[in-house]
Amino acid sequence: MGLATNLQLDHLHPRQIQVQQRRRSIFSHSLPRTSNSLSLLPSKCTPSFSGPNSRVLDFKITKCGSFRNVMVKCVPKDNESESIAVPEEVEKKEGISDILSKASSFLPHVVLASTLLALVYPPSFTWFTNRYYAPALGFLMFAVGLNSSEKDFLEAFKQPAAIFAGYIGQFVVKPMLGFIFGTIAVTVFGLPTPVGAGIMLTSCVSGAQLSNYATFLTDPQMAPLSIVMTSLSTASATFLTPLLSLLLIGKRLPVDVKGMMTSIMQIVVAPIATGLLLKRLFPEVCKAIRPFLPPLSVFVTSLCVGAPLAININAVMSPFGLTILLLVIMFHLSAFIAGYMMSGLVFHDSPDAKALQRTLSYETGMQSSLLGLALANRFFEDPVVGVPPAISTVIMSLMGFSLVMLWAKKKE
Repeated sequence: MGLATNLQLDHLHPRQIQVQQRRRSIFSHSLPRTSNSLSLLPSKCTPSFSGPNSRVLDFKITKCGSFRNVMVKCVPKDNESESIAVPEEVEKKEGISDILSKASSFLPHVVLASTLLALVYPPSFTWFTNRYYAPALGFLMFAVGLNSSEKDFLEAFKQPAAIFAGYIGQFVVKPMLGFIFGTIAVTVFGLPTPVGAGIMLTSCVSGAQLSNYATFLTDPQMAPLSIVMTSLSTASATFLTPLLSLLLIGKRLPVDVKGMMTSIMQIVVAPIATGLLLKRLFPEVCKAIRPFLPPLSVFVTSLCVGAPLAININAVMSPFGLTILLLVIMFHLSAFIAGYMMSGLVFHDSPDAKALQRTLSYETGMQSSLLGLALANRFFEDPVVGVPPAISTVIMSLMGFSLVMLWAKKKE
């Protein structure tokens, strides 16, 4: 099937001097009809140069719902214009590093599968005992440090108001909600005091790295801001989490403030600093190990989600287990809504108001429940204190990624 196209010709070979005298030339180009290609050309082609003596027409044709690039190269020859159709394959095979780097996209599914497996068959996770939580969380923090950079921080610091709002949501609004629901658990529902302490402890920890990923999926341009918010809250947790725990829980259960600070330094600050330092001093090493971090992080997260449920399965499935589940759901739901509404009032005139609302909602509603679980297991004798953080790990993830799907669908 042929098609004539008018093109402006310049910079042709001297042999084409006669053609050059004409202001326009008509090129006839066609595609051979074969079983593997369609001889179809679009009505308009966008020309581009390929050397001084030829011109390339690059366009797309559609076949069975997929796109292929076809390059038509017009070559001057003996006062004639001959067109040659050259198929160009654009689909490249994904390398192993590309496949590994996409493992994080399966995190919501892995979290749900780990939850169901822990409930149906607890022995699949009971081997991952409490002593592994701190190293596992340290590995996740190391991955965060390795994938962060000074540029992210500098760019996000241009929005101090948003950072401050996230900080208020993380260490003022959320602890207040934790205190409210922890008090309700004990006074209204008559649950043991360690349950209320566990809810309050959960509300006092820093932001979750999952909020960064949730923000990236919904509003990619806000991801650096989310990283800075989470990083600052994580660094501040070294002294704020123990102090808030002492303020909210101190009258109910003894709180080892100094021990908590030391533990957070070991679990959070040191691994992140190690990742940043390794990235700066040994970039080639970082480049080699970075593709393996997403699947390993997903695997470690699945263990950290499934193990607490499996180990505390009796408490979770007890008569007051459903009550704890309801309270944790209400706590996170209130935090998500509070973050969204608060930022809407403050940034209603901002051009990125909706994106900021979603980002601050993630930051307020999602926190490092794994850190709360590690602190509960290390500094509180009663294992029931660890039940709310264990449930929170699952509920926070499921609710956060449900919002991702909801908001992403609305944006479409």
